[in-house]
Amino acid sequence: MTIPKTTLILVLLALGLGGFVYFHEIRGATQQEEVKAKQQQIFAFAEDDVQSLTVKTKAYTLMLERNSKGSEPKWLLKYPVSDSANDAIVSYLTDLLVKGKSDRTISTSANQLTEFGLAQPNATIEIKLKNQQTHQLILGKSDFNNRFVYAQADSPTQPNGNINVLLVSTDFANAVNRELSEWRQTVDNSKSTPLPTNLPLPTP
Repeated sequence: MTIPKTTLILVLLALGLGGFVYFHEIRGATQQEEVKAKQQQIFAFAEDDVQSLTVKTKAYTLMLERNSKGSEPKWLLKYPVSDSANDAIVSYLTDLLVKGKSDRTISTSANQLTEFGLAQPNATIEIKLKNQQTHQLILGKSDFNNRFVYAQADSPTQPNGNINVLLVSTDFANAVNRELSEWRQTVDNSKSTPLPTNLPLPTP
């Protein structure tokens, strides 16, 4: 039986189209899933587990502690001043620490940390949990296209002497690189009691 030339062409076109769909849609989606799978959670604790935070930047050292009274504010500023902390800003940072992921990991020797800005880091975040466990996130410089920041997280030296360098979101740098005053609870002047306007004039 001879297959008509037109039918043969249609079959070949259908096979070609099927292959295109497979490689560009199905295979492409699988590769995207593989990329997502490589993204790893930086830490494995919950926001409620965090008892205190110490943020060290090139401008200042800041100590924050969860309010043990369970009332507002949720966080207290302990150093360099004792004051109520800005809960929204602290929660932004803790949310990043809890949910943040590393885009990928680079294994490098300790003497190359300078290249990533980690020998003299831009910021260091020390986390103390309620169970007394401690964690640390060190932030270096941005990568070449400013999409990520080089970082170290609880990264001990490997048996081969190398250290893991992570690529994390620039949101981490944005969360800590702010004025000291921003960490303090803002006062809502609209709720303050206004001064009376009918005060008597002083006697001359």
